[in-house]
Amino acid sequence: MNLRRWVQIAATLTTNAWWLTPFGGPVIYGGRLKAFCSPGLNCYSCPAAALSCPIGTLQFMFASLRPSLEVGKIHLGLYVLGFLGTIGALVGRMPCAWLCPFGLFQGLMYRIPSPKLAIPRQLYFLKYVFLALFVVLLPALVLDQFGYGQTWYCKYVCPAGTLEAGLPLLALKPSLRAMAGWLLAGKLSILALFLAWMVVSKRPFCRTSCPLGAFYSLFNRVSVLRLTYDEDKCVRCKACERHCPMGVAFYEAPNHQNCIRCLRCMLHSCRYGAIGYEIAGVRGPGMAESDGPFKDPLRP
Repeated sequence: MNLRRWVQIAATLTTNAWWLTPFGGPVIYGGRLKAFCSPGLNCYSCPAAALSCPIGTLQFMFASLRPSLEVGKIHLGLYVLGFLGTIGALVGRMPCAWLCPFGLFQGLMYRIPSPKLAIPRQLYFLKYVFLALFVVLLPALVLDQFGYGQTWYCKYVCPAGTLEAGLPLLALKPSLRAMAGWLLAGKLSILALFLAWMVVSKRPFCRTSCPLGAFYSLFNRVSVLRLTYDEDKCVRCKACERHCPMGVAFYEAPNHQNCIRCLRCMLHSCRYGAIGYEIAGVRGPGMAESDGPFKDPLRP
């Protein structure tokens, strides 16, 4: 098991470190740590979650925007935007590859033997629709009589929330099952669709539907850490594309919106040294050419 997988597991356990629920603790942890957001997608309502979900918090900010403006308080929302913006400005979508529990789950699902299918690139833009419509516009514009909106993405779409929070809560609190109606049925259908899709395609949720990945991707081409491409060394063998968990053809679009900086292309796929990295414009040591595929230094 490579280093990235260990980091993903450690991040999942760290962001879901509240294990007292089955032993009489609160069903949902509400302590001081919930004031901080996870850098990856991780549902606030998961019984084990110790941190907040950044997308859920952003929705809450926009849902309460009008009342907040009336009293001059939007500090929490600004903190989340600053937190996510700082991460994006430093490393782009790298948290998607290294720190996101749902990303880890998708990678494991894809290992299930099955026919494998490509994802049409035309679907990539949908994640920006989810970000703009379900996270920003609907919560901010569709309001109740008190001036508050809803957390639309969490309530109606998010398969990560259904898997991490909805199903465990129903298991831990049987009394909630009587309240489960068409809304839960719809979300279970969405989850089932993505579960099947994860088996046959690489990280479909990340590529088509994740608003957090959409937010981070806006920084991919301008972040402090970027990957570099040496066209003179590239022979278009397409090894980077075949091995990429996001299906990115690096030779076509270095630092593509779907690149999650897993570094697999640089460290394991490219045998010609065409892919490198730079930090704040300073290039790192070049990768030497090889007669065979690189031995990934992240693998023991």
